[in-house]
Amino acid sequence: MVGLKDVGRLAGVSVSTVSRVLTRSSLVNDVTRERVQRAIDALGYQPNRVARRLLRKDAARGNLIGLVVPDIENPFFADIVRGVEDVARQRDYVLFLGNSDEDAQRETRYLDLMRAESVDGLILPASSDVEPVVARFVAAGIPIVCVDRRMPGLDVDTVVADNVRGAYDAVVHLLDVGHRRIGFVGGRPDLSTSRERFDGYVRALASFDVPLDEGLVRNGDSRQESGRRLARELLALRRPPTALLVGNNLMTLGALEAIHLERRRIPDDVAVIGYDDMPWALALNPPLTAVRQPGYEMGRCAAELLLRRIHEPTRPAAVVTLDPQLVVRQSCGARQPAAVSATAVSAAARLAVTAASAITLVAM
Repeated sequence: MVGLKDVGRLAGVSVSTVSRVLTRSSLVNDVTRERVQRAIDALGYQPNRVARRLLRKDAARGNLIGLVVPDIENPFFADIVRGVEDVARQRDYVLFLGNSDEDAQRETRYLDLMRAESVDGLILPASSDVEPVVARFVAAGIPIVCVDRRMPGLDVDTVVADNVRGAYDAVVHLLDVGHRRIGFVGGRPDLSTSRERFDGYVRALASFDVPLDEGLVRNGDSRQESGRRLARELLALRRPPTALLVGNNLMTLGALEAIHLERRRIPDDVAVIGYDDMPWALALNPPLTAVRQPGYEMGRCAAELLLRRIHEPTRPAAVVTLDPQLVVRQSCGARQPAAVSATAVSAAARLAVTAASAITLVAM
């Protein structure tokens, strides 16, 4: 393996000078730095992360950040991972990624492993089950950023989408095109995202003076199977809903499967709006109306906040809220663009206008 001595020999400098170049020390002039870099490129030298950490003056930092996602198969969380990874790479950080599979024990194990690896900070869409573990990390001074899901009991940086608004706009659109029996298939009720989307659903009904019918509400586990099962339950009611808002993309897939198994037509028998807009939404027949979340932007923002926290450990915690967007297609009954009501058009226009300024930074 190529080592520091090999680089120094080719560049005609000492090993300590090579180390200073690698740690970006200001003690090396530009001519020497360029000569060392040419030697590194010529030899294909790859610095060992642990060795680099030992060479740093701030050896407490290893340029390693951790990210634990609940379900790596969910495209929304994959978008978050991409956003975090892009920022980490640009800033010369390595990403330690774990997939908890919505299992609290696995999530805790990954958190413990990352702490043992002395990560500089952590990003996670945490479940309420691990809040005590995360609280211990915060008490130990480990920088934490919550993404997608809130942990209101902890004073940490948080990046979320406006779930109340996303669900509200979706249900208002269904109400506006004539639906009054609107079913809600939500995710895990212990998650902040599920509670906020249900809140948006309730507020939208109230805005049209439509009473909440608890019989049209089902809560699942954010997985495809529960979406299928709960949608079938709603469709089997004596008076089934004429429209469904489904709480995430995987549950939407399950709900669509249930609708087809029950031989119902979309949108003639039941209209559907999914939460999360996926690339396959346009490939469905009819194309799926969905609430689009800015997953990639959420990941980037969470990574930027974490790096700020690492370098500014005493700054006030912040909440960043990004706007979702209702993407109207044919699955909700809006067959032609002209069929979209003035209310829906107004909401879409408002979303477009605010897209450039969607980030709100609030001190906690």
